[in-house]
Amino acid sequence: MADQPSPKSFESGFVPGRHIIDTYGNGGFRFAGMSHRGSILMLPSGVRAWDVTEPQAIDRTALRPIQAEAAGIELLLVGTGLDIAAIDPALRGWLKDFGVGLDVMQTGAAARTYNILVAENRKVAAALIAVA
Repeated sequence: MADQPSPKSFESGFVPGRHIIDTYGNGGFRFAGMSHRGSILMLPSGVRAWDVTEPQAIDRTALRPIQAEAAGIELLLVGTGLDIAAIDPALRGWLKDFGVGLDVMQTGAAARTYNILVAENRKVAAALIAVA
C-alpha cells in the first residue's frame, strides 16, 4: 500500500454525490477517495460529517438532514456502533411521518447493507456512528 497515494481529507464536512463506503473502523470511514475520522451521514445529496458519537444522541435534531431529503429516502439505516442500540419509538414514528423507514443495526452491518442498496439504486440513506 505504500505506493498508493494517501486519501484526500474530508475537510469541508461534505462531499456531493452518492458514494460507496470503501472501509470503516479505526474511528472513521473511507469513501470517494477520502477519509474521515468520526461519524457520517450518507444522503442522496452527498456525504456529511455527523457529530453523533453514541446512540443516545440520535434524535430529531441529529436527523434533520434526513428530514430535509426525505423525498429521496425510503429507508434509513442507522449504525449504532459495535452494538445494536434501541431507538426511541417516537423517533421512528417521526421518520415514518416523512415516509422514511428505519432499520437499526451495528455500524459494520449498516455500512455493508448501504453499499448493497446503493448498488441496486435504492432510495437509501445511512447514519453511521464511527467504531474503533
